[in-house]
Amino acid sequence: MDLEQFREYCLSKPGAVEEMPFGDDVLVFKVGGKMFALAPLDEIPATANLKCDPDLALELRDRYLQVQPGYHMNKKHWNTVGIESGIPAAELRTMIDHSYELVARACRERSAHCCSSGVSHVFSAKTLAALSVSTTWLGAGLRAVAPRRFPIAALPVQR
Repeated sequence: MDLEQFREYCLSKPGAVEEMPFGDDVLVFKVGGKMFALAPLDEIPATANLKCDPDLALELRDRYLQVQPGYHMNKKHWNTVGIESGIPAAELRTMIDHSYELVARACRERSAHCCSSGVSHVFSAKTLAALSVSTTWLGAGLRAVAPRRFPIAALPVQR
């Protein structure tokens, strides 16, 4: 897998967006406003930081030399992975999926907690769809905070 394939796969995840908050040399992929992957553009060979369950992170580091503790990240929860270093593409996609799911699940849990506690957060309609929150009823009686953005506190809590 090369960096362009990595980028395309990350952006194929529901609700994923690409940003460059750390400058023009680091791609950041987010869901629900939270990072699930980072890829510096100036690394040769290409690497990426992926969120990971702490136990799985240790297992992957033991299994692959190309998986190291996350560079400039919480090393318990992040791995730096060589994406052009011989790890099979299917395994890299599994690592990306795992990272995405950890963050998306936390967003779903956070949005449910915020709804029940009365705290308001704003997500895009695309992100809400990715978080499995129905937006079909939005319209009558709800005011959009910004174009195609809706207050989370107005959404029903799914139990």
